[in-house]
Amino acid sequence: MNIRVAVLAVLTLTMALAMGPAASAATDGSARVALVIGNAVYPDSEAPLKEPINDARDVAAELKRNGFDVETGENMTGDAMRLALKRLYTRIKPGSVALIFFSGYGIQSGRQSYLIPVDAQLWTEADVRRDGFSLETILGEINNRGAGVKIALLDASRRNPFERRFRSFSAGLAPVIAPSGSLVMYSAALSSVVGDVSADHSLFVSELLKEIRVPGLTAEQTLNRTRVGVTRASRAEQVPWISSSLAEDFYFVPGQGGQADAALMPSTPHRPQAQAPSAPVAPPPSASAPPASDPAASAAPAPAPATTPAESMAPPHTPAPSQTPAVASAPSEPAPSPAQVPEPAAEPRPQARDDHKTELALAEDPTIKSLTARIAAKTDDASALYRRGQVYASKGAYALAIKDFDATIRLNPKDVEAYNNRCWVRTVIGELQAARRDCDEALRLRRNFVDALDSRGLLNLKSGANKKAIADFDAALKINPRLTSSLYGRGLARQRSGAVAEGSLDIANAKAMDPDIAKEFAGYGVR
Repeated sequence: MNIRVAVLAVLTLTMALAMGPAASAATDGSARVALVIGNAVYPDSEAPLKEPINDARDVAAELKRNGFDVETGENMTGDAMRLALKRLYTRIKPGSVALIFFSGYGIQSGRQSYLIPVDAQLWTEADVRRDGFSLETILGEINNRGAGVKIALLDASRRNPFERRFRSFSAGLAPVIAPSGSLVMYSAALSSVVGDVSADHSLFVSELLKEIRVPGLTAEQTLNRTRVGVTRASRAEQVPWISSSLAEDFYFVPGQGGQADAALMPSTPHRPQAQAPSAPVAPPPSASAPPASDPAASAAPAPAPATTPAESMAPPHTPAPSQTPAVASAPSEPAPSPAQVPEPAAEPRPQARDDHKTELALAEDPTIKSLTARIAAKTDDASALYRRGQVYASKGAYALAIKDFDATIRLNPKDVEAYNNRCWVRTVIGELQAARRDCDEALRLRRNFVDALDSRGLLNLKSGANKKAIADFDAALKINPRLTSSLYGRGLARQRSGAVAEGSLDIANAKAMDPDIAKEFAGYGVR
């Protein structure tokens, strides 16, 4: 169900139009470079680490969506890391934003933090300095190449098998002496380590991805919110460390000003690898009421009604509850099979003529106009098609959103995000059989993809397959226990299955985390 949050990334383009050349430079892919490394298979370790590969892939995908030119490395040897760093340095131009993300083992030695390649041979602390890569050296070289903003994100505060070989050592990572204009974050406090986890994604990366998708936050705000989220989720057992010497504001996803940014700022965690929270979606557009022009049709349940251009860009959590068709209580089990799931006549897919009218009504939207120009110049620009689909969905133009997701998938049949988002849109408008195929394909492409589990849980809830909904929401909550939508959805499914007390507890806990969660589900036609 991540479209409700991922869609916010499209605001980057709108901000660029509003701010002119300076913003355009900031969102230009050539001005943002990143190296993302996930090292999981260390021969000296008893078993491969579970999180680094998944985390590196998810971080890389998000950075690409936000305009970074990203190189990704998995299970990199010392030679491979050395060459990758050299390539990173050569891609830096004066004023660039340069980011390095590392997940794997890190070691503190001589008051410096070292990133460890998978083939490191470490028996003494001198070996650490020989085979490891000093974070201070990396940041210094990035600075020497002229980068204006230097960001390092390290999920390397793990107890590692090398440390026990040293007669004396300091656990965790050391404070970094970084050049001006740097922002550094460790997944845990200085000289602290994170306990072993059994999840496929780390808590740190889950919270980071949730916050990095929120528009209008400076990089410092993004990382501070990540620290708060990790601290709360771990009950203060894990407290990330941040060091900043930034002299200018940098935004992963620019917003459109104070009021819009405040309205879009999530109050609860999101679902996947940890993203921002969800909210209800506007009803499908009609010929008589284009979604972009009717303030009532785009009013979010929590923020004030959308009456300004910035507010009209709110994510797909927007309808007034009275406009959303209610769905009758779900039937009891056994649930219908996918082939038998009825598609509610109350939520028909718009006709082609309505699609055209809606498309014309939205054509002058700054973000859509910019994306359409990109697509016209390069018809196989999958990223632009995907982003435009998100904008259409955010404005209730679901049929147009599906067309863009269709095109994205034709260009890249393995685009798991496009499958998941198309599943979610189809679920909202009642195309449940097609939605199920999309969710199943997303989960085939990425096993245990928490967004798709959450989306399919909603799909099963709407179709009356309560036991299946519980199973999907259970799986999602196992990955991210703070996923409010899955907690609330499971509560509804449990109540409908007869487990009233358990369901009521889930619902109460979800409402405590997000007081507007019931309005969100009402926006999906689920009460």
